[in-house]
Parts: sequence; C-alpha cells; structure tokens
Amino acid sequence: MEPVIVAKNLHKNFGTFVAVDDVSFEVNKGELFGFLGPNGAGKTTAMRIIQCVSPPSGGSLKVFDMDVTRDQRKIKNLMGVVPQENNLDIDFSVYKNLYVYSRYFDIPKRKAEKRINELLDFVQLNEKKDTMTDLLSGGMKRRLILARALVNEPRLLILDEPTVGLDPQSRHVMWDKLRSLKKEGVTIVMTTHYLEEAAQLCDRLVIMDYGNILVEGSPSSIIKEYIGTDIVEAENTPEVIACLENSKARYEQAGDMVQIYTNDPHDITEHLFSECRLGKITARAATLEDVFLKLTGRKLRE
Repeated sequence: MEPVIVAKNLHKNFGTFVAVDDVSFEVNKGELFGFLGPNGAGKTTAMRIIQCVSPPSGGSLKVFDMDVTRDQRKIKNLMGVVPQENNLDIDFSVYKNLYVYSRYFDIPKRKAEKRINELLDFVQLNEKKDTMTDLLSGGMKRRLILARALVNEPRLLILDEPTVGLDPQSRHVMWDKLRSLKKEGVTIVMTTHYLEEAAQLCDRLVIMDYGNILVEGSPSSIIKEYIGTDIVEAENTPEVIACLENSKARYEQAGDMVQIYTNDPHDITEHLFSECRLGKITARAATLEDVFLKLTGRKLRE
C-alpha cells in the first residue's frame, strides 16, 4: 500500500480546548477513507489540518510525503475539496463557475474548456451549463460543487458531508460518481453523518469522539467486532434483563427496548422464548449505526 496521508501523534488545541488528541492514522492511495463521529468529535478539525487550512499544534501530518506546515501550496495543488456548504457563485452560470475556478490553477483556456465539458458530462449537468446556479436544485448544486473540486484533476479529494440534504435519488447518483472516481485511482477522504453512506462507500474508516480515535477498520470488520452479525430486540423489562444476565448475553438497554448482540440470532431467539417472559421480539442485521451509538452514546450533542 502506498500511503497518501500519514498522521503521527497529531494534536490540535484551541486555547485550553483539545480538539484532536494524539491521533495517528494512514490513508492509502486509491482508498475511500471516512471520518465519523458526533458533533465536536474532532473529525472536521482533522480534515481542516489535512486541507492545510488549520495548522497542527503538535505531532506530524504528511500528504503525498509533504509536510502540511511547509508545503501547503504544493499540497493544495493536488487536492480538490467539496465543502459542506453550497458556496457557488450565484452571479455566474454553471459553466462560468467552473471556468473561473480553473483560473486559480492557471489551467490554459483550451485545456480548461475541454476539462469543464468532460466534467459537466460526468456530473450530468451538460444541459444546465448556461443556467444560473441559484436556479439549480439541491442535488444539482452538490454535483456542480463536485465537478468544481475536480477541475484541477486532483489526486486527493476531500468531502465534507457531500450528500447533506439530498433526496435518496440524488444521494445515489453522488455515490455512483464517487465510486467512479475511486476506480480511476483518486484517493478520497470524507466525513458524513449518514452511517449507511459510510458503510456503502468506505474501504476503511475511523470513529472519533472527544478528539480521540475510538476504532479504525473496514465497516464490516468493525460491525463484526463490536456488535456481531445480528441484533435481537426485545422489550426492556426487569424479567428480560434478569434472563439475559443469567445467559451472559451481550446486550444494551436502549430506551424501552433491549438490544442483544449476537452471531447466532436463531439460537438467542430460541433461548429468549424458552427461558424468558417476552412480549414483542425482532431480529435484524447489525449496522454501522449500532456500532456508532454503542461507542459514542445516545445523548444529543450540541
């Protein structure tokens, strides 16, 4: 594996507040790597350090074997960024947004025009090339921002909540585009609050909380390690809890339900029916969201 991003003992402080606390990770070439975590976990701060927007307070971070504290201009030239907010220029058409952006990279006019036409085809906006951006739908705006991030043919793409606010159809179109880019060898780093999105797209990911990395791995391996293959849900009653304690099953209380983690849902279901006084019981496949809630808790973060 050829590492594109290497972080060692990375720190970021804002006064006395520690936003990123001694984290280490690597992102390999051609990989789609995810940062997950609740609000304030430190994932966005880590992304900003990678983007050379916010300097680290300690440790080291290299992108394409260049130091983010010394080689910001060179790193940014190899990078494309899709921000969370739609920050298109409303005074320009779809085409003009991309053309003006190409000038920041000194791309020759003829090459820029060819590249823009290719990108408009790629994000399915060719018929909207002369439309003002404030007349686009939310999905079209996100696809245009993706096209803008690709104008300079980046080797590294940074995505901050790339499908936020999109309907399911638009989200799946964006997923298809990201998979196509990965097949072309583009390295992609993303944050998302959509856990299904992370499970679908990410080769590997980290879950962060309070500035620390809690877990790292592929979505499937993380689910299997922390939950198992399945979850059996039953009514949360003292009788059920006592029964589960006696069986030494792994479980968690979630409001008025109890979730039992298992690799054998048939066996645990039979046990519950034979040994416990049950009301309603259901079984389902474990998900990345189950891991996320188990590790970071269920309390709201402001």
